[in-house]
Order: sequence, then C-alpha cells, then structure tokens
Amino acid sequence: DAQQRLRLIFDDSEYTEFDQNIASTDPLKFVDTKPYKERLTKTQEATGVLDALISARGKIGGHQIIACAMVYEFIGGSMGSVVGEKITRAIEQAIKEHSGVVIISASGGARMMEGALSLMQMAKISAALANLDKAGLPYISVMTDPTTGGVTASFAMLGDLNIAEPGALIGFAGPRVIEQTIRQKLPPGFQRSEFLLEHGMLDAVVDRKNLREYISQSLDFMLN
Repeated sequence: DAQQRLRLIFDDSEYTEFDQNIASTDPLKFVDTKPYKERLTKTQEATGVLDALISARGKIGGHQIIACAMVYEFIGGSMGSVVGEKITRAIEQAIKEHSGVVIISASGGARMMEGALSLMQMAKISAALANLDKAGLPYISVMTDPTTGGVTASFAMLGDLNIAEPGALIGFAGPRVIEQTIRQKLPPGFQRSEFLLEHGMLDAVVDRKNLREYISQSLDFMLN
C-alpha cells in the first residue's frame, strides 16, 4: 500500500504527511451504479484516507524530499481534482523548500466521476512540473503496477528519471482497445516495464527492495 511504499523509500522509514484533509465535493453530483458521494464515503471508510494520494516529506539518502504515493485501493488510484491539487501543492512546496520530488504512481487513470475536472489535472500537474524544472529541481517518477490512462499521459512519464518496478503494466489505453483500433496483434509483454525499457520509454526497471538505494544515488547525482 501507499504508506508502505513511502516507508520503503524514506530514510529510517520516517516521514511527515501533509495536506491530509483535502476531500472531493462531488461537483457533478455524479451517479453510476451508485452515487459518487456514497462511493467516496465507503472508500474513505475502507481505506482510512480521504482520496487516492498521500503527500509526505522526509529524507532520502540525506536529501530533503517531497514524495507523493498513490493509493490504488481508492477507486483504482484514479486521479480526480483532489489528487491533482495535492500533487500540485506538493510540487509548489518542493520549490519553496528547494527539494526534489518523487511520485509513486499506481492508477487506472483520470476519475470519470469528475469529468473534465479530472482531465484538467493532467495540464495542471504538468504546468507545476515545468516550474519545478525551471527551478532546477529533480523529479523522479516511480511507476508501479498498474500505471495507466491520464496518469501515464501526464506526470508519470514526465520524470527527469522514469523508473518502473519489474513486470508493471504501464500504458495509456488497454491492449484490447489498441488492437481493435490498429487491427494488429500486439507483441507479447507489450506495456510491461521490461518492454518499455527495451524501447526507450523508461530509464530503469528497479526491484522494490533496491528502490531507496537507487533513488538515493540518483539524487546524489542530480542535486550535486
């Protein structure tokens, strides 16, 4: 889970969470098989978080870092207005504190229950990352299984360093949709991290147990 992932990358597994109290207000009054408001409440009770992202600050290899981890158990880690707002705030905070950013993605993409407000987060986060880049600060993206849809199409693939866990499913549309569109059979392992690394879409595939050390060494290089 997201908490465990943060413990895994921070020195001594210590970090401080922030922006925990931001929650969605269901602006579209959306209803599918059940009202979105009801879905949110149930998911909040089941997961113990208000939305699909945890923001935290701590140290990695002695470097002060702001990290975000997506909560896949929360409506498939989907990105709605709260996820977008929290990531943007985290990046702005990193610029203020002059620290690097690490984002750990696990998501089915943009949250359909919030419509265009979800899609807008792609541009919003990308703009914040451009400001981070202008400030000369590093952003390391860690993609886990699965990272798909609007998350892949925006911040997950925008890292100065793009890392994935072994065997992770990473893509925009699903293989079935692509096959139907291009009317061709896709190669085996298509959209898995190893395939993406081989084809230049990723910088590294790193096992979970080596993540902290890998990120720490990368930050040594990027921040000095």
